[in-house]
Amino acid sequence: MNQIVQKKRIAEGINLFEIEAPLIAKKRKPGQFVIIRIDETGERIPLTIANADKEKGTITIIVQVVGKTTEHLGTLNSGDSILDVVGPLGQPTHIERFGTVIAVGGGVGHAVCYPIARGMKDAGNYLISIIGARTKNLIILENETNAFSDELYITTDDGSYGRKGFVTDQLKEILDSGKKVDLVLASGPAIMMKFVCLMTKEYGIKTIVSLNSIMVDGTGMCGVCRVEVGGKTKFACVDGPEFDGHEVNYDLLLKRLATYKEEEKLAYDKFMLKTKDK
Repeated sequence: MNQIVQKKRIAEGINLFEIEAPLIAKKRKPGQFVIIRIDETGERIPLTIANADKEKGTITIIVQVVGKTTEHLGTLNSGDSILDVVGPLGQPTHIERFGTVIAVGGGVGHAVCYPIARGMKDAGNYLISIIGARTKNLIILENETNAFSDELYITTDDGSYGRKGFVTDQLKEILDSGKKVDLVLASGPAIMMKFVCLMTKEYGIKTIVSLNSIMVDGTGMCGVCRVEVGGKTKFACVDGPEFDGHEVNYDLLLKRLATYKEEEKLAYDKFMLKTKDK
């Protein structure tokens, strides 16, 4: 059992949880994740470790309510416990001094970019951060990211905050300015990562993406998280979650992400009905 030390709502439908997990906090590196299971009948879901405090023995996860399990998690509060928190899982990000790095985070995907971007800055890179969301109420970690970024840009689809448009609009402006960019990091909706990579490929800039494929066991045993990278099958949980963005088959990834949409909706509706009846 892992106790929730702190729960905080940081945006509309997005919660931050600080959880007791001393061994994970000690070992975790940027880019890695955990898989949690709330209770005995719960499903297993992967969540990025957004932060870790070795001294306190805690890790931080950021969760958007999008289905049954995340809705259930959102009902928990400080003092409650989560049955299973397994990790750190996945390959850590390769961090070194590349030069100028652009970190692009879309929606709650910025929770994935955040620790990696901070690691890149700590390694001596010039860091440009782009945070995008549909609307102002969904922007997360702006102040925290601004604290270590050399440049920070905000975009919203509806223009309610920052630049109106997509993260790719801001990215193109930076690339067209003539600034030498050595590496782009992207995390967020698969369709966003696809178009970021289509753009950076034109400019010949290496791009690393963190894939949000469906996972179950997180150890490469079940094969649910398989993705196609460079024409070969890879497992996001053990080979990734980060890959060369120019080699990912995004169309296949998008198709696989939609595999259980109907079942996910049924599970969510059943949970909400059960909650309403209590």
